[in-house]
Amino acid sequence: MTKYFLSLPHDSAEEPTMENMDPAELQEVIAAVGAFNTALVEAGAFVTAGGLQPPSSATTVDYSGDSPVLTPGPFAEAAEYLGGFWIIEAENDDVAIEWTKQASKALRSKIEVRALQEEPAA
Repeated sequence: MTKYFLSLPHDSAEEPTMENMDPAELQEVIAAVGAFNTALVEAGAFVTAGGLQPPSSATTVDYSGDSPVLTPGPFAEAAEYLGGFWIIEAENDDVAIEWTKQASKALRSKIEVRALQEEPAA
């Protein structure tokens, strides 16, 4: 089975969080995502998932030199940023896309899906 990364892009200008959502809409989305996660678990496709804090809360660590350099904020400025994710297992791209459609519907947002790289054969 291939692992797939389903990512939730957000607009950088807004940095939306659950605290900024209308409470009634938030409860609907939480219920829909809960049902989606349950379906993933029941199908044996769920690996992990999570929501991320906005980029302004990030620290970038660069230890490519002699000592680590810590920089507050995201690594790069971007029009969009990663707001949350799932990692799922699916038999093929078509199955992963079907799961992604359900995630998009549950979150009422666009979702990107990509297969994770596999270790090359020796």
